[in-house]
Amino acid sequence: MIFAQITTSPDTTANIASGPESVSVLDLLFQGGFMMVPILLLSIMAVYIFVERILTITKAEKTPDGFMSKIRDLVEKGDITAAKIYCKEYDSPTGRMIEKGLSRIGSPLKNIEVSIENVGKIELFKLEKNLSLMATISGSAPMLGFLGTVIGMIQAFIAIAQEEGSVSPKLLSEGIYTAMVTTAAGLFVGILAYLGYNYLVAKVQKVVHKMEYNSVDFIDLLQEPR
Repeated sequence: MIFAQITTSPDTTANIASGPESVSVLDLLFQGGFMMVPILLLSIMAVYIFVERILTITKAEKTPDGFMSKIRDLVEKGDITAAKIYCKEYDSPTGRMIEKGLSRIGSPLKNIEVSIENVGKIELFKLEKNLSLMATISGSAPMLGFLGTVIGMIQAFIAIAQEEGSVSPKLLSEGIYTAMVTTAAGLFVGILAYLGYNYLVAKVQKVVHKMEYNSVDFIDLLQEPR
């Protein structure tokens, strides 16, 4: 009978017994090709920028409760020197803005507002440092991943074209999934960088709102009748 003539080779039996081979994530990353290097560098840069900005912004947020109340009391008493010293004790954007305003007391109110605004612009520049680079990483990492995939697909099709005879499905599938690794890695880095960028922007906006509120409060204090 036909079924009786079918024999199973030792190699086939071994393959059936062993089952599909498992591929670790690390193995996939190494198979991604040379385009994985710039993606890895971008991921390191993104982590560094995120951690450095978090530490800087968190430090800028630390304005003590009752800060403006203390400044108000000292200004109303006429102790401007003590108010300046109090601002210097807290190394924060708000403290530096109010200190600049205190140093301009006696000048026209418009000049005081301009001096506070100028300090605020400098502090905002410090807070937003490297955020544009973070946004660039979030967009460039997926593009590098796509580029790596295209290069990998080209290499896979070249290997298929050079293969004599029938093309093995294993050869085709290995070339494709290896090429797709860079896309996955680029998207992963890009998504994390994008989320980190938006989180940092939200933190900066929170600090900016506090700076604006305190500066307006200080200008109102100077306009109060004595």
